[in-house]
Amino acid sequence: MTVDELTEYGMERMDDDDIVRFLSTHSLGVLGLPAEETPYLIPMSYGFDGESRLYFGYVVGSQSRKADLSEQTDTATFLVYSAETMFHWRSVLMTGTLRELPPDETSKATAVEGPMWRPELLETVSETRGNHYYELQIEEWTGLRHAIEPPAFTQRSSRDQPE
Repeated sequence: MTVDELTEYGMERMDDDDIVRFLSTHSLGVLGLPAEETPYLIPMSYGFDGESRLYFGYVVGSQSRKADLSEQTDTATFLVYSAETMFHWRSVLMTGTLRELPPDETSKATAVEGPMWRPELLETVSETRGNHYYELQIEEWTGLRHAIEPPAFTQRSSRDQPE
C-alpha cells in the first residue's frame, strides 16, 4: 500500500515545520551508507542545525568501516524515528550529500544547539582517538506519523477473535 492509501487508517505526512521540530527534539537515528553487498546501517547520534544539515561525530581508530564508506560515497540516508506506542509513532527519512568537515569547519558540528548524544564508551575513547566530523546536507526528507486513539478495551481486533 502507498502512504496515500494508508491515510484512511490514520497515517499522515508531516510538513516541513513538523519535521524541523521532530529533528530538533531527537538525537539518535540510523545512518545508511552504500556498501558492496548490502547497505551498511549504523545507529548514530546527530546534531541538527535547525534547517538543512545534520552533523555526526565519528571516533576513528586505525580502521573504520563507517569512515571508509563515508569517504567512498557522496549520498547517504538517515532515519530518525520514535515509536511511543503502536498507535503513536513518527519517522523522518532523509537523503543527502555526506562529507567530512575539514578541521577549520568542525565548529559547525560542535555549535549546533541540539543534543549530540554519545554513549559513554565513545566519549571515553574519543579522548584518546581522533574525532572526525561529518555533515549531511539534506536534499530530501519525508516525514510520516500515525497518531490515533487506541481502540477501547472492549473493542478487539480481528486477530483476537476466535475462529
